Amino acid sequence: QVQLVESGGGLVQPGGSLRLSCAASGSIFSNYAMGWHRQAPGKQRELVASISSGGSTNYPDSVKGRFTISRDNAKKTVYLQMNSLKPEDTAVYYCMLRLSSLVYWGQGTQVTVSS
Repeated sequence: QVQLVESGGGLVQPGGSLRLSCAASGSIFSNYAMGWHRQAPGKQRELVASISSGGSTNYPDSVKGRFTISRDNAKKTVYLQMNSLKPEDTAVYYCMLRLSSLVYWGQGTQVTVSS
């Protein structure tokens, strides 16, 4: 019913920037929360950023000040602007959409920051 298509991942140098996008399709309205999670090779999956249906955002300290999540409800798309990238940001990034009790995940996109 809901599909999430991610784009924007790739290889960047330390200090560089990337902009991830995640477009949702299906029976989706404006009242939903979206977010990004990541999983590095040697770490557990962690929340990177989230944004509520009302626009409230949340970031862990590891990315606060460097990453910005935003959404375009007309396009049913969430973005993750990633600046000042560090090697420890290397991970597979997953887009997430939550609609009431249902959670949908994107396929994941690789972000690699060369060291």
